[in-house]
Amino acid sequence: MTIAWTEFTPWSALAGGVLIGIAAAMFVLLNGRIAGISGVIGGLFKPVTGDVAWRAAFVIGLIGAPLVYGMLAALPVPRIDASFGALIGAGLLVGVGTRYGSGCTSGHGVCGLARLSPRSLVATAAFMGAGFATVFVTRHMFGI
Repeated sequence: MTIAWTEFTPWSALAGGVLIGIAAAMFVLLNGRIAGISGVIGGLFKPVTGDVAWRAAFVIGLIGAPLVYGMLAALPVPRIDASFGALIGAGLLVGVGTRYGSGCTSGHGVCGLARLSPRSLVATAAFMGAGFATVFVTRHMFGI
């Protein structure tokens, strides 16, 4: 494994992480809610009166921000080495995992760890460990 130093962008990655942290902190301080994407979207499927507007605005912002950025700058071209079926399967497995784990990477990994939640520490260690193991097995044992 080698690092493509021409593609290594630590400053933009740091800036993105800082912006995510600020947004999550503002969301909890100003709205009293955790910015966990699976919980926000899940709440749209079980609507509660007075709870839909902010959830819809949150999702519209998630979708709209890259679209606005794409009008201002060139978007990177992603390279995906997986089949469409594999992507669908992976997405479904992530969705099932977020339900079993009572949250997703944004809820546990960003917001939960920032709140020093023991449950989020265990959940984050579990999904990161599962991800590391999956990459190791698929790349080094199956050669995919």
